[in-house]
Amino acid sequence: MPSPATLVDRINASTPPERDRTVDALRAIGILGVILGHWLVTAVVMDSGQPAVASPLTAMPWLAPVSWVFQTLAVFFLVGGYVGAKGYRPGTPYAAWVRTRMSRLFRPVPVLLLAWVPVAAGLLCVGYTGESLRSVIKLVLSPLWFLVVYAALTALTPLVVALWRRLGWSAAALAVGTVALVDLARFGLDGPDALGWINVVVGWLVPYLLGVAWAHGAMNGRRVPAAMLGGGALATAGLIVYAGYPASMVGVPGAEISNLNPPTLAAVTFGVAQVGLALLLRDRLARLMRRPRWWAATAMANLSAMTVFLWHQTAMLAVTLTAALAGTAGGLHTRPETLSWGLQRLVWLPAFAAALALAWAVAHRFERPRRPRR
Repeated sequence: MPSPATLVDRINASTPPERDRTVDALRAIGILGVILGHWLVTAVVMDSGQPAVASPLTAMPWLAPVSWVFQTLAVFFLVGGYVGAKGYRPGTPYAAWVRTRMSRLFRPVPVLLLAWVPVAAGLLCVGYTGESLRSVIKLVLSPLWFLVVYAALTALTPLVVALWRRLGWSAAALAVGTVALVDLARFGLDGPDALGWINVVVGWLVPYLLGVAWAHGAMNGRRVPAAMLGGGALATAGLIVYAGYPASMVGVPGAEISNLNPPTLAAVTFGVAQVGLALLLRDRLARLMRRPRWWAATAMANLSAMTVFLWHQTAMLAVTLTAALAGTAGGLHTRPETLSWGLQRLVWLPAFAAALALAWAVAHRFERPRRPRR
């Protein structure tokens, strides 16, 4: 095994000079935000030996600003749109292109599912009820909804690129308007909840489309990103204060409305503001990524991004359920109803990270195809 310093130098030297390291940094930030957000606002409470999912945002809604920091999905979709638009060129065989992209996204999924078959059987054998097991499995599978939507938008990249070239900024306005109409039908006209499925695709199309716009040079300079940050933030604040949208940008158990499932207009305007902020930070990120150690860490995270994303809930559950064998631990199994729970939760983050590192060490090799040995 090479030394850390040697590995850093090797990664830095092997990076093409024309590579935009900022894009990789934003992708890493997007994934890291989602992981930390889940670890901080998702609690697995042990009640009579059975796990139940809870959230500190239920008892402490004033912690909603935490979700503003760690709900970074818009950044990930922004990068996806940028990379998709840069990677697809007119005349590229679509079937081969989309097959390669889908393979990269879904190759780690069977490993996760197969690993949980014996785990689920073992949990049933030690006395977990069907309802408790469903709660656990739901947490494990929750990252897959994002992957499916991301894959759908990736497959639609040629259409999204054509839409941008034909309509420009009107395409983004049309997508935002569609989300607004769906919300009006659902919340204002008592329409069926099934209409929300439209927003699952169209809502995340907005940051993906902004990524396509970025790839086509529409985000150069600071004026457009600053307008997106200011306009998106003001629109989000107005929707929360005057239109009754939840302040939390993640789902809260028991809440009547979720901004995330499906995405609401507030989630979309918040994502626009987030995209503007991310683009304003490009210069600082570019300077940071010129430092070999920072770039090496970012490059390593991007090489197996899907493995890290898919296994982060499993890592948290592994620590939580294993520690439950020794008794109830504060910030891990107790109800998230006080600020002290949050402080105790911070102590467990290194344990979650260590479990995730172990899962990565075992599973990351399945994310990329094996190369034949010479």
